[in-house]
Amino acid sequence: MTRTTAAAAPSTASEAVTADETARLSPLRRNRPYMLLMTGLTTQSLGGSITKFAVPLLALQLTGSPTAAGVVAAIGQTGALLAALPAGVVADRTDRRRLVVVAASVAALLWVTVVVAGVLGGLTAWHLAVVLFGAAVATAFLDPAISGAFRAVVPQPQLPTAYAVAQGRDAVAGMVGGPLGGVLYGIGHVVPMLGAVVGEAATALCAALVKEPLNGDVADQRAVRPVVALRQGLRFVASLPLFRACLGMFVVVNVALSGMLIGIHLELAGSGTSPVLIGVLDTVAAGSMLLGAVIAPPLVARVRLGALTVLALGLLVVAFAAMAVVQEYLAYVVLVGVGVLLVPAVNAAMAGYVAAITPGEMQGRLSSVLGLSGVAAMPLAPLVGGVLLGAGGIGAVLWVLVALLAVTTVALGLVRSLWRVGTPDTWADDALPMPAE
Repeated sequence: MTRTTAAAAPSTASEAVTADETARLSPLRRNRPYMLLMTGLTTQSLGGSITKFAVPLLALQLTGSPTAAGVVAAIGQTGALLAALPAGVVADRTDRRRLVVVAASVAALLWVTVVVAGVLGGLTAWHLAVVLFGAAVATAFLDPAISGAFRAVVPQPQLPTAYAVAQGRDAVAGMVGGPLGGVLYGIGHVVPMLGAVVGEAATALCAALVKEPLNGDVADQRAVRPVVALRQGLRFVASLPLFRACLGMFVVVNVALSGMLIGIHLELAGSGTSPVLIGVLDTVAAGSMLLGAVIAPPLVARVRLGALTVLALGLLVVAFAAMAVVQEYLAYVVLVGVGVLLVPAVNAAMAGYVAAITPGEMQGRLSSVLGLSGVAAMPLAPLVGGVLLGAGGIGAVLWVLVALLAVTTVALGLVRSLWRVGTPDTWADDALPMPAE
């Protein structure tokens, strides 16, 4: 990233500090608002992991077709795509604590309807799709609010560690969520949905207990018309060569990776593999992600973002190509662990860099715009995985998406602005001012 004019004087805990101040920073475990937010999000991550594991299996059971199951998931996740940009604007002009509480509470209530309908025997594929749609909309408002909240309570030098911890949190949740989701699904097909209910409720409660401000005075932002505020966010992202180049390619990466994993899940489920054994696959992937989160801080501190990104994606390509050759359950289990090892380091580096260079009052909009790379993959990945599986089996899923991932990795390696991002000690030099309309 080329150097730019420095941002205005810091007004939040996450702005640049001196080396002496960095040495005196308290450990994150003593940061009360951070710990409260992480407690709620950890519970949400665990509950969401349990539910996410069971949703494709439940959709398959309700529809009887891998393709139809992919369509149900795609319809549901379209909500996040539609709500992403408006959610970022709302997060920057609303009390973030209140927004987190409301969004998480709405999501919890929606999942309650699935549990009740399942218990009463009235659950349909369309009901599931509607709840997935509504919960995705709620999450679209939750994510940029949380992103801005992290920026408000975590000092800038600790951002890479904070995001690496978040990666580890999700990895631990994935380790427990897969097998537990399989066990609960065996008890009752809607029982795993209780995980989402509990997780969303915990997020709402913990956010409500945070007393520190999660954003500054929003009067100035409220004075700006929503359309103008959205235009500011889009222009801010468009002004950065790194974001312009990478946003579309990260959509492809997310679609390819998620589509492959969904295709493997549906193939194993369709061949009669036990849900518990399918959960083991998720556990191994999550265990590798946990190890990756542990090694992420020193990697991010020493390796530039460009090299780290290409190395991580190259490892994914090699691992999934080997899966395509072998096509055995044991190979899936071993190679998925190898493939995702460096993903947490890339996520932590990218998230930390973005948070470090972005003005506090722009955090929500930037999070929502950049989040489109993941949000766009949500409806596409299950659709791609399901359609490819139905058309040509697991071989088609793996080979087509491995080829797509390989091409994208080469393209990312040619993005000059990606290679210009330094290590965290230089990120403050890239801090950007709030754009004027």
